Amino acid sequence: MSHPASGAGGSGGTAMRRAAIAVGIFIALTALLFWLEPKDLYLWAKAMHVIAVIAWMAGMLYLPRLFVYHSEVAVGSPQSETFKVMERRLLRAIINPAMIVTWAFGLWLAWDGFGFHGGWLHAKIALVLAMSGMHGYLSGAVRRFAEDRNERSARHWRIMNEVPTVLMIAIVILVIVKPF
Repeated sequence: MSHPASGAGGSGGTAMRRAAIAVGIFIALTALLFWLEPKDLYLWAKAMHVIAVIAWMAGMLYLPRLFVYHSEVAVGSPQSETFKVMERRLLRAIINPAMIVTWAFGLWLAWDGFGFHGGWLHAKIALVLAMSGMHGYLSGAVRRFAEDRNERSARHWRIMNEVPTVLMIAIVILVIVKPF
């Protein structure tokens, strides 16, 4: 019987390849749409941006919750090794590609739709930078957990679990209401 961290039942590399293929197909279809019907590209790009944001936020909300549970189990236990695999795969196969697609389409939309003008847009970009910083913090935590070097309590991770939620709420309000 293989160990959970060994990737039995499918490796992290396979998940990464699948994610890369999906992102490639996604970009190719968007490029094809632009070539076939350039006037509709903005709406398709917006749809792709929203889909990527949803995937990114799903991962950003789930990963700290995994850390809560992971920090409560013994280092080296079978549960700890399973959490390591789950965290790594979530980050590499979902969160990282979704963030890249979010930024790529988001910057294009900001340029094409708004010319990078508008106070609400500047505030939104600042908050998305903060979300990306949180992404980096969580990525570092995945690495520390993988190396059995987590020094944070479950309480810390419960608090960190709220950061993406607060940022997401502020971003959505800025995009929908455009208060300034």
